[in-house]
Amino acid sequence: MAAPSFLDWPFFEPRHRELQAAAESWCGQHLGDAHPQARESVDARCVDLVAKLGAAGLLRHCVRAGHGGVSADFDVRSIALIRETLARFDGLADFAFAMQGLGSGAITLAGSVELQDRYLPRVVRGEALAAFALSEAEAGSDVAGLKCRARRDGAHYVLDGTKTWISNGGIADFYCVFARTEPATVRADGTSAAAGISAFVVDAAAPGLSTAARIDIIAPHPMGTLAFDACRIPAANRLGEEGEGFKIAMRTLDIFRTSVAAAAVGFAQRALHESIAQARSRRMFGRHLADFQLTQAALADMATDVDAARLLTYRAAWLRDGGARVTKEAAMAKMTATETAQRVIDRAVQMFGARGVMQGEAVERLYRDIRALRIYEGATEVQKLIIARELLAEPI
Repeated sequence: MAAPSFLDWPFFEPRHRELQAAAESWCGQHLGDAHPQARESVDARCVDLVAKLGAAGLLRHCVRAGHGGVSADFDVRSIALIRETLARFDGLADFAFAMQGLGSGAITLAGSVELQDRYLPRVVRGEALAAFALSEAEAGSDVAGLKCRARRDGAHYVLDGTKTWISNGGIADFYCVFARTEPATVRADGTSAAAGISAFVVDAAAPGLSTAARIDIIAPHPMGTLAFDACRIPAANRLGEEGEGFKIAMRTLDIFRTSVAAAAVGFAQRALHESIAQARSRRMFGRHLADFQLTQAALADMATDVDAARLLTYRAAWLRDGGARVTKEAAMAKMTATETAQRVIDRAVQMFGARGVMQGEAVERLYRDIRALRIYEGATEVQKLIIARELLAEPI
């Protein structure tokens, strides 16, 4: 299969083209049309996908060199290319890959050498599933509002509280957990400040940690609510210093937020591909759907939207790989790519007509896959606030 033409853009190097080709080849060999719906089969398939991604070497892009990784630092273009390719084939495969990076990213960025040695090689080999436990019932987009507590007790910390909407919740082998080590301070507007949050690695088997509930969503993924009831962990499992948890979480999200945009581009690209095939083959009123100007206009809009989103995505990735701070650019990419993909996929469903809402059709699955991306790792509305904040802080 010929390399996608966008790989000729100046954002990419020969190694990125080779990586995309390898990811494409792996997808062709391992990802078929079987998409389980039952929770048990989704869990099992996710575990299997992580193992296969590890065996193929693709998870080496989720950590730094020294623990089995490819590069001295995260190469966001590589992560984004893998996610775009996986998402084009299978949303669960994209999820499995992404959670290995996001779930272990805080360990890579702020973990001690001992913690990195203990967890990261297993992540790379696909032997341990990772999870990022930040969200709570009243602290999603407003991370500063989290209430899960961590109290120092000699050589241990004791965690109490709950985390919810946790991807890989219930099947992960370890969780990067963010909890309060100091009481929340209140701003003048009545909202909580982010100070006093710390980060920890908690093994799934830690006493006092349980899966309080499993959560079923429209695009089946492993997800759950975690309960911490006097959960004791060694103080050595803290990531960074006390009070640095918010910064660690934001640094992690700044790396992987751009890859969410790339996954959205992959979903949109698949929808465009399916739409072109439908337009060429579907007959209506004695003509092919592609012969109608309304169809041609829709395809033109879809293709332009996909390329625009892809440009913003790989601009952000390229800037981050060059050492730039990309809070604004990553937010722009995430917002634009996910909103664009929703529109493109919706048009694809419309073009398929009744077939577009039949379970098992690719565009129906894409319609369910894309919706969560507009929410997780910062909803669209939050991305707008981030962009505005960065703009207003720039010198005139």
